[in-house]
Amino acid sequence: MRNKLNFLLLYLLLIVPAHSQDSETRRLSMEEAIRLAIKQNSDLESVRLDVKRSDARVLEAWGYAMPSVDVSGQYMHFIDKPVTFFPDVFLYGFMKEIDSTIPKPTGKLVPVSFTPGFTASASLNVKQILFNGAIFVGIGASQVYSNLARDLFQVKQVETVTKVKKAYYSALLARKALELMHSSLKNAEDNLKNVQLMKDQGIVSEYDELRASVGVENLRPVVIQSETNFNLARDALRNTIGISTKENFELADSLHFENVDASLMERAEDLVQDLNPNLSVVKRQIELNGAIISAERSNYLPTIAAFGSYQYQAAMNKFNFSTNDFYKSSQFGLSFSLNLFQGLQTYARVQQAQLDKRKSEEQLNNLEKNLQTALHSIIGNLQQAKKRVEAQEKTVEMAERGYKIVTTKFLNNSATQLEVNDAQLALTQSKVNRIQAVYDYLNASADLDQLIGRLPSYVIEMND
Repeated sequence: MRNKLNFLLLYLLLIVPAHSQDSETRRLSMEEAIRLAIKQNSDLESVRLDVKRSDARVLEAWGYAMPSVDVSGQYMHFIDKPVTFFPDVFLYGFMKEIDSTIPKPTGKLVPVSFTPGFTASASLNVKQILFNGAIFVGIGASQVYSNLARDLFQVKQVETVTKVKKAYYSALLARKALELMHSSLKNAEDNLKNVQLMKDQGIVSEYDELRASVGVENLRPVVIQSETNFNLARDALRNTIGISTKENFELADSLHFENVDASLMERAEDLVQDLNPNLSVVKRQIELNGAIISAERSNYLPTIAAFGSYQYQAAMNKFNFSTNDFYKSSQFGLSFSLNLFQGLQTYARVQQAQLDKRKSEEQLNNLEKNLQTALHSIIGNLQQAKKRVEAQEKTVEMAERGYKIVTTKFLNNSATQLEVNDAQLALTQSKVNRIQAVYDYLNASADLDQLIGRLPSYVIEMND
Protein backbone atom coordinates (compact mmCIF):
# COMPACT_ATOMS: atom_id res chain seq x y z
CA MET A 1 0.00 0.00 0.00
CA ARG A 2 2.83 2.35 0.90
CA ASN A 3 4.52 1.66 -2.47
CA LYS A 4 1.34 2.65 -4.30
CA LEU A 5 1.15 5.90 -2.31
CA ASN A 6 4.78 6.69 -3.06
CA PHE A 7 4.23 6.03 -6.76
CA LEU A 8 1.15 8.28 -6.78
CA LEU A 9 3.10 11.06 -5.04
CA LEU A 10 5.94 10.76 -7.54
CA TYR A 11 3.43 10.95 -10.40
CA LEU A 12 1.89 14.12 -9.01
CA LEU A 13 5.30 15.74 -8.55
CA LEU A 14 6.52 14.95 -12.06
CA ILE A 15 3.45 14.95 -14.26
CA VAL A 16 1.20 17.64 -12.82
CA PRO A 17 3.78 20.49 -12.86
CA ALA A 18 4.70 19.62 -16.44
CA HIS A 19 1.04 19.72 -17.43
CA SER A 20 0.50 23.07 -15.74
CA GLN A 21 3.56 24.46 -17.49
CA ASP A 22 2.28 23.31 -20.89
CA SER A 23 -1.09 24.97 -20.29
CA GLU A 24 0.43 28.24 -19.05
CA THR A 25 -1.32 31.19 -20.67
CA ARG A 26 0.67 34.08 -22.05
CA ARG A 27 -0.55 37.64 -21.53
CA LEU A 28 -0.19 39.47 -24.83
CA SER A 29 -0.26 43.25 -25.03
CA MET A 30 -0.62 45.31 -28.18
CA GLU A 31 3.05 46.30 -28.06
CA GLU A 32 4.22 42.71 -27.64
CA ALA A 33 1.95 41.57 -30.48
CA ILE A 34 3.46 44.16 -32.83
CA ARG A 35 7.00 43.28 -31.77
CA LEU A 36 6.37 39.60 -32.47
CA ALA A 37 4.84 40.35 -35.87
CA ILE A 38 7.82 42.54 -36.85
CA LYS A 39 10.20 39.68 -35.98
CA GLN A 40 8.18 36.75 -37.34
CA ASN A 41 6.26 38.06 -40.36
CA SER A 42 7.54 36.15 -43.41
CA ASP A 43 6.59 38.85 -45.93
CA LEU A 44 8.45 41.45 -43.90
CA GLU A 45 11.52 39.23 -43.67
CA SER A 46 11.44 38.77 -47.46
CA VAL A 47 11.45 42.55 -48.01
CA ARG A 48 14.21 42.92 -45.40
CA LEU A 49 16.35 40.54 -47.47
CA ASP A 50 15.63 42.65 -50.56
CA VAL A 51 17.11 45.64 -48.73
CA LYS A 52 20.33 43.72 -48.09
CA ARG A 53 20.37 42.59 -51.71
CA SER A 54 20.02 46.19 -52.92
CA ASP A 55 23.00 47.21 -50.76
CA ALA A 56 25.02 44.47 -52.43
CA ARG A 57 24.01 45.87 -55.83
CA VAL A 58 25.37 49.28 -54.81
CA LEU A 59 28.69 47.64 -53.98
CA GLU A 60 28.61 45.80 -57.31
CA ALA A 61 28.00 49.07 -59.21
CA TRP A 62 31.01 50.67 -57.53
CA GLY A 63 33.05 47.62 -58.50
CA TYR A 64 32.65 48.40 -62.20
CA ALA A 65 34.37 51.77 -61.64
CA MET A 66 37.32 50.18 -59.86
CA PRO A 67 40.35 48.65 -61.57
CA SER A 68 40.34 44.99 -62.53
CA VAL A 69 43.49 42.96 -61.88
CA ASP A 70 44.03 39.52 -63.38
CA VAL A 71 46.86 37.06 -62.85
CA SER A 72 47.27 34.15 -65.26
CA GLY A 73 49.79 31.40 -65.88
CA GLN A 74 50.20 28.77 -68.56
CA TYR A 75 52.36 25.73 -69.25
CA MET A 76 52.26 23.81 -72.54
CA HIS A 77 53.97 20.69 -73.85
CA PHE A 78 53.59 19.93 -77.53
CA ILE A 79 53.49 16.20 -78.10
CA ASP A 80 53.08 16.64 -81.85
CA LYS A 81 54.45 20.00 -82.86
CA PRO A 82 52.53 22.09 -85.40
CA VAL A 83 54.38 22.62 -88.69
CA THR A 84 54.49 25.23 -91.41
CA PHE A 85 55.04 24.26 -95.07
CA PHE A 86 57.68 26.08 -97.12
CA PRO A 87 58.86 25.41 -100.71
CA ASP A 88 62.27 23.71 -100.57
CA VAL A 89 63.72 26.42 -102.82
CA PHE A 90 63.50 28.87 -99.87
CA LEU A 91 65.36 26.50 -97.62
CA TYR A 92 68.01 25.33 -100.09
CA GLY A 93 70.33 28.31 -99.76
CA PHE A 94 70.31 28.16 -95.97
CA MET A 95 70.62 24.38 -95.71
CA LYS A 96 73.41 24.16 -98.37
CA GLU A 97 75.73 26.13 -96.11
CA ILE A 98 75.15 23.55 -93.41
CA ASP A 99 75.07 20.40 -95.50
CA SER A 100 76.66 20.44 -98.98
CA THR A 101 75.14 17.08 -99.86
CA ILE A 102 71.61 18.36 -99.69
CA PRO A 103 69.76 17.67 -102.95
CA LYS A 104 68.77 20.50 -105.23
CA PRO A 105 65.29 21.99 -104.77
CA THR A 106 62.43 20.44 -106.66
CA GLY A 107 59.71 23.00 -105.79
CA LYS A 108 58.00 20.71 -103.27
CA LEU A 109 56.60 21.93 -99.92
CA VAL A 110 58.70 20.96 -96.96
CA PRO A 111 57.20 20.81 -93.42
CA VAL A 112 59.11 22.95 -90.95
CA SER A 113 58.35 23.43 -87.22
CA PHE A 114 59.44 26.52 -85.30
CA THR A 115 57.49 25.58 -82.16
CA PRO A 116 59.47 24.66 -79.05
CA GLY A 117 58.57 21.52 -77.19
CA PHE A 118 57.86 23.28 -73.87
CA THR A 119 56.55 26.78 -73.09
CA ALA A 120 55.68 28.52 -69.80
CA SER A 121 54.34 32.00 -69.12
CA ALA A 122 52.91 34.14 -66.31
CA SER A 123 51.26 37.52 -66.71
CA LEU A 124 49.68 40.31 -64.69
CA ASN A 125 47.00 42.40 -66.44
CA VAL A 126 45.43 45.61 -65.10
CA LYS A 127 42.52 47.56 -66.60
CA GLN A 128 40.95 50.78 -65.36
CA ILE A 129 37.88 52.44 -66.87
CA LEU A 130 38.60 56.16 -67.19
CA PHE A 131 35.24 57.14 -68.66
CA ASN A 132 32.06 55.18 -69.21
CA GLY A 133 28.73 56.94 -68.82
CA ALA A 134 26.76 53.75 -68.12
CA ILE A 135 29.02 52.82 -65.21
CA PHE A 136 28.89 56.19 -63.50
CA VAL A 137 25.13 56.52 -64.01
CA GLY A 138 24.72 52.94 -62.78
CA ILE A 139 26.31 53.85 -59.45
CA GLY A 140 23.68 56.51 -58.86
CA ALA A 141 20.89 54.23 -60.10
CA SER A 142 21.94 51.45 -57.72
CA GLN A 143 21.77 53.89 -54.81
CA VAL A 144 18.27 54.93 -55.88
CA TYR A 145 17.33 51.26 -56.09
CA SER A 146 18.65 50.72 -52.58
CA ASN A 147 16.53 53.62 -51.28
CA LEU A 148 13.52 52.20 -53.14
CA ALA A 149 13.99 48.85 -51.38
CA ARG A 150 14.02 50.65 -48.03
CA ASP A 151 10.82 52.48 -48.94
CA LEU A 152 9.17 49.16 -49.83
CA PHE A 153 10.30 47.78 -46.49
CA GLN A 154 8.71 50.81 -44.80
CA VAL A 155 5.45 50.14 -46.68
CA LYS A 156 5.37 46.50 -45.58
CA GLN A 157 6.31 47.41 -42.01
CA VAL A 158 3.55 50.03 -41.69
CA GLU A 159 1.11 47.60 -43.28
CA THR A 160 2.08 44.86 -40.81
CA VAL A 161 1.68 47.15 -37.80
CA THR A 162 -1.75 48.26 -39.02
CA LYS A 163 -2.89 44.68 -39.56
CA VAL A 164 -1.81 43.70 -36.05
CA LYS A 165 -3.56 46.73 -34.53
CA LYS A 166 -6.83 46.00 -36.32
CA ALA A 167 -6.67 42.30 -35.50
CA TYR A 168 -5.98 43.13 -31.84
CA TYR A 169 -8.85 45.66 -31.74
CA SER A 170 -11.17 43.07 -33.31
CA ALA A 171 -10.23 40.54 -30.64
CA LEU A 172 -10.81 43.16 -27.91
CA LEU A 173 -14.20 44.01 -29.41
CA ALA A 174 -15.18 40.34 -29.56
CA ARG A 175 -14.09 39.82 -25.95
CA LYS A 176 -16.01 42.89 -24.78
CA ALA A 177 -19.10 41.75 -26.66
CA LEU A 178 -18.81 38.34 -25.00
CA GLU A 179 -18.55 40.00 -21.58
CA LEU A 180 -21.66 42.07 -22.34
CA MET A 181 -23.60 38.99 -23.39
CA HIS A 182 -22.57 37.16 -20.23
CA SER A 183 -23.61 40.19 -18.18
CA SER A 184 -26.95 40.38 -20.00
CA LEU A 185 -27.51 36.65 -19.45
CA LYS A 186 -26.72 37.02 -15.75
CA ASN A 187 -29.17 39.92 -15.45
CA ALA A 188 -31.83 37.87 -17.24
CA GLU A 189 -31.20 34.87 -14.98
CA ASP A 190 -31.39 37.06 -11.86
CA ASN A 191 -34.62 38.54 -13.17
CA LEU A 192 -36.00 35.02 -13.79
CA LYS A 193 -35.23 34.06 -10.17
CA ASN A 194 -37.04 37.15 -8.92
CA VAL A 195 -40.02 36.41 -11.16
CA GLN A 196 -40.17 32.82 -9.94
CA LEU A 197 -40.14 33.97 -6.31
CA MET A 198 -42.85 36.52 -7.00
CA LYS A 199 -44.94 33.92 -8.85
CA ASP A 200 -44.67 31.56 -5.91
CA GLN A 201 -46.01 34.38 -3.76
CA GLY A 202 -48.83 35.04 -6.21
CA ILE A 203 -47.59 38.51 -7.10
CA VAL A 204 -47.04 37.89 -10.86
CA SER A 205 -48.69 35.57 -13.34
CA GLU A 206 -47.37 32.49 -15.09
CA TYR A 207 -47.15 34.56 -18.29
CA ASP A 208 -44.55 36.82 -16.67
CA GLU A 209 -42.52 33.77 -15.72
CA LEU A 210 -42.71 32.49 -19.28
CA ARG A 211 -41.57 35.85 -20.67
CA ALA A 212 -38.61 35.89 -18.27
CA SER A 213 -37.69 32.29 -19.22
CA VAL A 214 -37.91 33.07 -22.92
CA GLY A 215 -35.65 36.07 -22.36
CA VAL A 216 -33.01 33.85 -20.74
CA GLU A 217 -33.18 31.17 -23.41
CA ASN A 218 -33.00 33.76 -26.20
CA LEU A 219 -29.72 35.03 -24.76
CA ARG A 220 -28.01 31.64 -24.49
CA PRO A 221 -27.40 31.17 -28.25
CA VAL A 222 -26.23 34.78 -28.45
CA VAL A 223 -23.63 34.02 -25.77
CA ILE A 224 -22.53 30.90 -27.65
CA GLN A 225 -22.20 32.89 -30.87
CA SER A 226 -20.23 35.56 -29.03
CA GLU A 227 -17.83 32.90 -27.75
CA THR A 228 -17.37 31.61 -31.30
CA ASN A 229 -16.75 35.14 -32.60
CA PHE A 230 -14.15 35.73 -29.88
CA ASN A 231 -12.31 32.49 -30.70
CA LEU A 232 -12.30 33.37 -34.41
CA ALA A 233 -10.96 36.85 -33.64
CA ARG A 234 -8.19 35.36 -31.48
CA ASP A 235 -7.26 32.94 -34.26
CA ALA A 236 -7.12 35.82 -36.76
CA LEU A 237 -4.81 37.71 -34.41
CA ARG A 238 -2.69 34.58 -33.94
CA ASN A 239 -2.27 34.20 -37.70
CA THR A 240 -1.46 37.88 -38.19
CA ILE A 241 1.29 37.75 -35.56
CA GLY A 242 2.57 34.30 -36.45
CA ILE A 243 2.01 32.64 -33.07
CA SER A 244 1.90 28.85 -32.95
CA THR A 245 -1.51 27.25 -32.47
CA LYS A 246 -0.06 25.34 -29.49
CA GLU A 247 0.66 28.54 -27.57
CA ASN A 248 -2.13 29.87 -25.39
CA PHE A 249 -2.48 33.60 -24.88
CA GLU A 250 -4.90 36.13 -23.48
CA LEU A 251 -5.31 39.81 -24.28
CA ALA A 252 -3.55 42.01 -21.76
CA ASP A 253 -5.01 45.33 -22.98
CA SER A 254 -8.58 46.55 -22.93
CA LEU A 255 -10.80 48.33 -25.43
CA HIS A 256 -10.77 51.95 -24.32
CA PHE A 257 -11.03 55.27 -26.09
CA GLU A 258 -7.70 56.91 -27.07
CA ASN A 259 -8.15 60.41 -28.45
CA VAL A 260 -6.09 61.31 -31.53
CA ASP A 261 -4.04 64.49 -31.15
CA ALA A 262 -5.93 67.37 -32.78
CA SER A 263 -2.69 68.93 -34.06
CA LEU A 264 -1.89 65.68 -35.85
CA MET A 265 -5.19 65.83 -37.72
CA GLU A 266 -4.55 69.47 -38.63
CA ARG A 267 -1.15 68.63 -40.13
CA ALA A 268 -2.34 65.37 -41.69
CA GLU A 269 -2.32 66.61 -45.30
CA ASP A 270 1.27 67.81 -45.10
CA LEU A 271 2.32 64.65 -43.27
CA VAL A 272 0.78 62.46 -45.95
CA GLN A 273 2.70 64.30 -48.67
CA ASP A 274 5.97 64.03 -46.75
CA LEU A 275 5.73 60.67 -45.01
CA ASN A 276 3.29 58.36 -46.78
CA PRO A 277 5.40 55.30 -47.65
CA ASN A 278 3.49 54.41 -50.83
CA LEU A 279 3.95 57.96 -52.08
CA SER A 280 7.67 57.72 -51.34
CA VAL A 281 7.86 54.48 -53.34
CA VAL A 282 6.32 56.05 -56.45
CA LYS A 283 8.53 59.15 -56.14
CA ARG A 284 11.56 56.90 -55.83
CA GLN A 285 10.40 54.95 -58.88
CA ILE A 286 10.28 58.20 -60.89
CA GLU A 287 13.81 58.96 -59.73
CA LEU A 288 14.90 55.48 -60.80
CA ASN A 289 13.25 55.95 -64.20
CA GLY A 290 15.27 59.15 -64.65
CA ALA A 291 18.47 57.27 -63.83
CA ILE A 292 17.57 54.59 -66.38
CA ILE A 293 17.04 57.27 -69.05
CA SER A 294 20.49 58.67 -68.30
CA ALA A 295 22.00 55.18 -68.43
CA GLU A 296 20.47 54.49 -71.84
CA ARG A 297 21.62 57.86 -73.19
CA SER A 298 25.15 57.13 -72.00
CA ASN A 299 25.40 54.53 -74.76
CA TYR A 300 25.92 57.46 -77.14
CA LEU A 301 29.12 58.32 -75.26
CA PRO A 302 32.56 56.75 -75.75
CA THR A 303 34.34 54.38 -73.40
CA ILE A 304 37.93 55.21 -72.46
CA ALA A 305 40.06 52.75 -70.51
CA ALA A 306 43.71 52.38 -69.49
CA PHE A 307 45.35 48.98 -69.51
CA GLY A 308 48.72 47.48 -68.74
CA SER A 309 50.35 44.09 -68.51
CA TYR A 310 53.55 42.54 -67.17
CA GLN A 311 54.59 39.11 -68.47
CA TYR A 312 57.27 36.45 -68.00
CA GLN A 313 57.64 33.74 -70.64
CA ALA A 314 60.07 31.00 -71.66
CA ALA A 315 60.33 28.38 -74.42
CA MET A 316 62.55 25.28 -74.48
CA ASN A 317 62.85 22.14 -76.55
CA LYS A 318 63.52 20.16 -73.36
CA PHE A 319 61.93 20.38 -69.97
CA ASN A 320 64.86 21.98 -68.18
CA PHE A 321 63.64 25.51 -67.34
CA SER A 322 65.65 27.79 -65.07
CA THR A 323 65.08 31.34 -63.91
CA ASN A 324 67.52 32.59 -66.55
CA ASP A 325 65.35 31.18 -69.32
CA PHE A 326 62.43 33.53 -68.62
CA TYR A 327 62.16 36.85 -70.38
CA LYS A 328 59.95 39.71 -69.19
CA SER A 329 57.83 42.06 -71.21
CA SER A 330 55.51 44.93 -70.19
CA GLN A 331 53.15 47.29 -71.88
CA PHE A 332 50.77 50.15 -71.17
CA GLY A 333 48.09 51.73 -73.32
CA LEU A 334 44.75 53.49 -73.68
CA SER A 335 41.68 52.18 -75.47
CA PHE A 336 38.86 54.20 -76.99
CA SER A 337 35.58 52.87 -78.32
CA LEU A 338 32.46 54.66 -79.58
CA ASN A 339 29.43 53.04 -81.11
CA LEU A 340 28.36 54.88 -84.25
CA PHE A 341 25.20 52.96 -85.13
CA GLN A 342 23.19 50.17 -83.47
CA GLY A 343 20.14 50.08 -85.66
CA LEU A 344 18.35 52.71 -83.51
CA GLN A 345 18.38 50.35 -80.51
CA THR A 346 19.71 53.01 -78.14
CA TYR A 347 17.12 55.52 -79.36
CA ALA A 348 14.32 52.98 -78.81
CA ARG A 349 15.51 52.14 -75.30
CA VAL A 350 15.66 55.82 -74.37
CA GLN A 351 12.10 56.26 -75.63
CA GLN A 352 10.90 53.28 -73.57
CA ALA A 353 12.58 54.62 -70.42
CA GLN A 354 10.97 58.04 -70.95
CA LEU A 355 7.54 56.44 -71.34
CA ASP A 356 8.08 54.43 -68.13
CA LYS A 357 8.87 57.66 -66.32
CA ARG A 358 5.73 59.35 -67.64
CA LYS A 359 3.72 56.32 -66.54
CA SER A 360 5.15 56.58 -63.02
CA GLU A 361 4.33 60.31 -62.94
CA GLU A 362 0.71 59.53 -63.83
CA GLN A 363 0.63 56.94 -61.04
CA LEU A 364 1.94 59.59 -58.67
CA ASN A 365 -0.82 62.02 -59.60
CA ASN A 366 -3.52 59.38 -59.15
CA LEU A 367 -2.05 58.22 -55.85
CA GLU A 368 -1.95 61.78 -54.47
CA LYS A 369 -5.63 62.24 -55.32
CA ASN A 370 -6.58 58.88 -53.81
CA LEU A 371 -4.60 59.64 -50.64
CA GLN A 372 -6.36 62.97 -50.21
CA THR A 373 -9.73 61.25 -50.61
CA ALA A 374 -8.74 58.53 -48.14
CA LEU A 375 -7.49 61.14 -45.66
CA HIS A 376 -10.76 63.09 -45.75
CA SER A 377 -12.69 59.84 -45.29
CA ILE A 378 -10.56 58.77 -42.30
CA ILE A 379 -10.82 62.17 -40.61
CA GLY A 380 -14.59 62.07 -41.19
CA ASN A 381 -14.76 58.59 -39.65
CA LEU A 382 -12.73 59.75 -36.65
CA GLN A 383 -14.97 62.75 -36.04
CA GLN A 384 -18.14 60.72 -36.48
CA ALA A 385 -16.94 57.90 -34.23
CA LYS A 386 -15.87 60.38 -31.54
CA LYS A 387 -19.34 61.96 -31.52
CA ARG A 388 -20.89 58.50 -31.29
CA VAL A 389 -18.63 57.61 -28.35
CA GLU A 390 -19.62 60.78 -26.47
CA ALA A 391 -23.30 60.24 -27.26
CA GLN A 392 -23.28 56.58 -26.29
CA GLU A 393 -21.64 57.38 -22.94
CA LYS A 394 -24.75 59.35 -22.00
CA THR A 395 -27.03 56.75 -23.56
CA VAL A 396 -25.49 53.96 -21.47
CA GLU A 397 -25.89 56.03 -18.30
CA MET A 398 -29.56 56.64 -19.10
CA ALA A 399 -30.12 52.97 -20.03
CA GLU A 400 -28.54 51.77 -16.78
CA ARG A 401 -30.66 54.19 -14.80
CA GLY A 402 -33.78 53.11 -16.70
CA TYR A 403 -33.03 49.43 -16.08
CA LYS A 404 -32.63 50.02 -12.34
CA ILE A 405 -35.88 51.98 -12.20
CA VAL A 406 -37.96 49.44 -14.09
CA THR A 407 -36.44 46.55 -12.11
CA THR A 408 -37.34 48.26 -8.84
CA LYS A 409 -40.85 48.99 -10.10
CA PHE A 410 -41.25 45.37 -11.20
CA LEU A 411 -40.23 44.13 -7.76
CA ASN A 412 -42.88 46.47 -6.34
CA ASN A 413 -45.40 45.04 -8.82
CA SER A 414 -45.79 48.36 -10.61
CA ALA A 415 -44.12 47.35 -13.91
CA THR A 416 -44.56 44.44 -16.30
CA GLN A 417 -42.07 41.81 -17.38
CA LEU A 418 -42.27 43.22 -20.88
CA GLU A 419 -40.98 46.55 -19.60
CA VAL A 420 -38.09 44.78 -17.84
CA ASN A 421 -37.19 42.95 -21.05
CA ASP A 422 -37.30 46.18 -23.04
CA ALA A 423 -35.07 47.94 -20.49
CA GLN A 424 -32.60 45.03 -20.54
CA LEU A 425 -32.50 45.08 -24.34
CA ALA A 426 -32.01 48.83 -24.41
CA LEU A 427 -29.15 48.62 -21.92
CA THR A 428 -27.41 45.85 -23.87
CA GLN A 429 -27.87 47.66 -27.16
CA SER A 430 -26.49 50.94 -25.77
CA LYS A 431 -23.39 49.19 -24.43
CA VAL A 432 -22.86 47.40 -27.74
CA ASN A 433 -23.21 50.70 -29.59
CA ARG A 434 -20.65 52.30 -27.27
CA ILE A 435 -17.97 49.65 -27.72
CA GLN A 436 -18.66 49.57 -31.46
CA ALA A 437 -18.10 53.35 -31.60
CA VAL A 438 -14.83 53.00 -29.65
CA TYR A 439 -13.74 50.19 -31.97
CA ASP A 440 -14.54 52.24 -35.07
CA TYR A 441 -12.56 55.19 -33.68
CA LEU A 442 -9.50 53.04 -32.92
CA ASN A 443 -9.69 51.42 -36.35
CA ALA A 444 -9.82 54.83 -38.02
CA SER A 445 -6.84 56.00 -35.95
CA ALA A 446 -4.89 52.95 -37.15
CA ASP A 447 -5.78 53.85 -40.74
CA LEU A 448 -4.55 57.40 -40.12
CA ASP A 449 -1.23 56.12 -38.78
CA GLN A 450 -0.83 53.95 -41.86
CA LEU A 451 -1.65 56.85 -44.17
CA ILE A 452 0.99 59.14 -42.67
CA GLY A 453 3.48 56.28 -42.25
CA ARG A 454 3.68 56.67 -38.49
CA LEU A 455 5.24 53.80 -36.54
CA PRO A 456 5.41 53.26 -32.77
CA SER A 457 8.68 54.39 -31.24
CA TYR A 458 9.59 50.87 -30.16
CA VAL A 459 9.33 49.65 -33.77
CA ILE A 460 11.70 52.39 -34.90
CA GLU A 461 14.12 51.33 -32.16
CA MET A 462 13.92 47.74 -33.41
CA ASN A 463 14.94 48.92 -36.90
CA ASP A 464 17.94 50.76 -35.49
